[in-house]
Amino acid sequence: MEDGGHPTRRAVLKALLSVGAGTLVGSASYGFGWARHRLEVTSTDLPVTGLAPGLDGLRIALITDVHCSATVNPDDVSRAVGLANDASPDLTVLGGDYVTFADRDYVDLAAELLGAARASHGVYAVLGNHDDDRHVPAALGRRSIAVLRDARTSLRVRGERLDLAGIRYWTRRAADISRIVDDQHDATVLLAHDPRRFTEAATLGIPLVLSGHTHGGQVVVPGLGAPAARRFPVLAGPARRGRTTLFVSRGVGTVYLPVRLNCPPEVAVLTLRAA
Repeated sequence: MEDGGHPTRRAVLKALLSVGAGTLVGSASYGFGWARHRLEVTSTDLPVTGLAPGLDGLRIALITDVHCSATVNPDDVSRAVGLANDASPDLTVLGGDYVTFADRDYVDLAAELLGAARASHGVYAVLGNHDDDRHVPAALGRRSIAVLRDARTSLRVRGERLDLAGIRYWTRRAADISRIVDDQHDATVLLAHDPRRFTEAATLGIPLVLSGHTHGGQVVVPGLGAPAARRFPVLAGPARRGRTTLFVSRGVGTVYLPVRLNCPPEVAVLTLRAA
């Protein structure tokens, strides 16, 4: 102590460091033990340019980034699928990253859990950067989940045509995406794991893009935000550029660190509305 009973500068710094370390440990424990399991169902209306009147009100459930691994509880994934089913969606979209680092030990588990997804017009998937191009699509396909790998399919929903186009994570050039959505119909939904494809989609005038990949930042520090924020046009939720609408889901699982802070896992239920 200094003269007069006042604490020394060293003592103050030591106390502040102790408080900071305690806060960090407490936050990490909270993010690991509770926050990463606090699954939310979010409901969002999305404006879609050129949407046919018959498709207004179409509901899509989006489940992404489940990251089945040693650190992700299968019950969380099963609960996410159950919550999506409870919403009675017209379509269910799986947005990629079903395992972590292409770990084949968890491919069948991920496919089995996601195979319980139900929607009146089917379940469709794209691959993420953690998914291999062989075993994951084969396992999903055995569960009647259609995997769109640089491919497009047309559906007839409520008497209207709806096109779903799915791209691989590494398909990035506007020219390559254009070939996949060639002769695109007004009701075209681009399934792209990486929300950075928003740029190319807006250039091409694609009405709607559904993405994941960001985990919403996974760790969002009060006052500072998420370290991942600089890399992406949008970390979570909707955005609009020109005639193109984007929605980015926070996803279900975790990667690198089994922790979430100020960024709960999510099953998104999206209702399409005529812009």
